[in-house]
Amino acid sequence: MKVLIVCSKTNGKIAPFITEQVESLRATGIELDYFFIEQKGIKGYLHSLSLLKQAIRTFEPEVIHAHYGLSGLLANLQRHVPVVTTYHGSDINEQNVKRYSNIAIRLSHYNIFVSQRLADSVRHKKRFSVIPCGVDTSFFHPIEKQVARQTLGWKQEDTYIVFTGSPEDKVKNYDLAQQAVSLLPNTRIIPLVGFTRNEINLLLNAADVALMTSFTEGSPQVIKEAMACNCPIVSTNVGDVASLTANLAGCYIASDESADIAQKIQAAIDFSHSGKRTEGRKKIKQTGIDSNTIALRIKAIYQLTISQ
Repeated sequence: MKVLIVCSKTNGKIAPFITEQVESLRATGIELDYFFIEQKGIKGYLHSLSLLKQAIRTFEPEVIHAHYGLSGLLANLQRHVPVVTTYHGSDINEQNVKRYSNIAIRLSHYNIFVSQRLADSVRHKKRFSVIPCGVDTSFFHPIEKQVARQTLGWKQEDTYIVFTGSPEDKVKNYDLAQQAVSLLPNTRIIPLVGFTRNEINLLLNAADVALMTSFTEGSPQVIKEAMACNCPIVSTNVGDVASLTANLAGCYIASDESADIAQKIQAAIDFSHSGKRTEGRKKIKQTGIDSNTIALRIKAIYQLTISQ
């Protein structure tokens, strides 16, 4: 089976959850190649059409798998190869992009939404599944907190909160995180920006809490990575975080009020300082959101798409 992955490569970067999913799919025996969209905006995507058609003639895929709605729209402007499109969040949550995603949804042979909330927010949909991106549990794994802190050069006695995004990304709502943390004594907040994947694994193991205060999300990968490391979590009720962390001791869903977030952070800190970690990793395996299981589900969709 040959599958062409269509996705953006803005500023020379590909979303890690896409490349990790591709590697998991390769492990199932699928032959995959990439087509990258390097121009921004709807015009940039449309200008890539001739190059996409050339890539299709060269690689001869049986299925195209597009990531994000704009990529799905571009992929469907050719009608020779069936298209599977995955919607990750911003392509549905942002209204100026959602209109293009709605076209992609109607044109795609099959649609994948990374959370039920995203699927529920789309009126017209057909042939779809809710499948989050899987987490690589061999890469993101528990390490003793003291060992992780020693490796990072952190003080063992201090309290550290990992903010699960970049302060520059307005959707992540870093201002709210700062307001909440300012209500707590002797607490440091470390934004997850500029770190390697290996360092992120260490950070999630060294932290007392992973904090998310986003306005919107799809199925945030970093929450699943924190779960794989058994890191306590505090998050606003965005994407599928509430269902991911449901009934997990040490994980809390907060309102968008700084006082409530601070209260939940303190509860997570108390949990962490008592020497406990969550059972997030166990839940990932129980619910089948590890990368290997997710790859098999997506492969089944490819096979269905080819057979129809």
